[in-house]
Amino acid sequence: MTAKQMAEALVFHEVEKPFTTQKVSLPIPKSHEVLVKITYTTICTSDLHTYYGRRTSPCPSILGHEIIGRVVSLGSAINTDYKGEALQVGNLITWSVYAHDVHGTMAKKGFPQKSQNLFKYGHQQMASDKPLSGGFATHCLLREGTAIFNLSDRLNYKELAPLNCTHATIAGAIRLAGDLNSKNVLVTGAGMLGLSACAMAKESGANNVYAMDRDIDRLNVAKTFGVNQTIAAHLEVNDITEQLGANQGTDVVIDTTGVPSVMEKSLSLLNIGGVAVWVGAVYSQRETQVNAEMIVRNLLTIKGLHNYRPQDLAVAIAFLEENHKKYPFEALVNKDYPLNELGIAFNEAHTGGHYRVGIRQDPS
Repeated sequence: MTAKQMAEALVFHEVEKPFTTQKVSLPIPKSHEVLVKITYTTICTSDLHTYYGRRTSPCPSILGHEIIGRVVSLGSAINTDYKGEALQVGNLITWSVYAHDVHGTMAKKGFPQKSQNLFKYGHQQMASDKPLSGGFATHCLLREGTAIFNLSDRLNYKELAPLNCTHATIAGAIRLAGDLNSKNVLVTGAGMLGLSACAMAKESGANNVYAMDRDIDRLNVAKTFGVNQTIAAHLEVNDITEQLGANQGTDVVIDTTGVPSVMEKSLSLLNIGGVAVWVGAVYSQRETQVNAEMIVRNLLTIKGLHNYRPQDLAVAIAFLEENHKKYPFEALVNKDYPLNELGIAFNEAHTGGHYRVGIRQDPS
């Protein structure tokens, strides 16, 4: 077998242990599968949580799920993407972070991301028959039930790679928040998710967008993503209320921190009839304390979102295509490394204070 018929993967075996390089035979896609040559992957915070032991993940595995790539070969039953556009060899694509049973019970209920036997890219143990399942490799095999989307070559790889995690998740959060026209939106946490939330909230018609974080540098960056006013996270509720008083408070909170004290504080900042959407609480923390009387008397709603629907990814792609020149998403991936320096890249992502670090592939 020649080198051109082989893929290369950087395999995760154990917490904080070096990735190992493994050669894998390129598969021939079955009827509903697609083989992709990866062009760019970004290191998501959840990848760092796994590698540094803050969350458990099956091993050995190929991490990485914020991926874009070009179609190498298509199964016989695949000829269009999720939107019905022609899907051909060479097309630049992204895809949902999971494959699911589109006819299953949870999909019919509107929660495809909670389908039974869900397959999550970058989170699965390597299978002996289909090992290419994550972004830190030269290729990935897309399973049946994956929502695939063509991408425009007008956008660069650094803008596109986080689409199928960060921006799609926030598109789902905006959907759950409801109509934002003329409302005031508070985004807690000004990391990658938070900045995406700020920009999407602004483009969704929010009257004011507030960003709250403990890092002054991140708050300054948030000002370039549609934020009208920044809030220091150490302030007490009364101080924040006074600060926002002239703008009539907060109607919607989108929490990207997952920190109980932040979520508790943000609930106290909501106006009557307010909505809180929580997307950041995906790792172990103390229990969040909720004042039930406050929820009832103030007619508040709390909604949680884990992953997203394929339609949310479609919305995220449209948002980025329309607004990529307006907001500096490209600058958020301000460092990248070749695949064979993945260990160095993880250390940089862990210690360097970056929003995202990228992994680039040989363009050949």
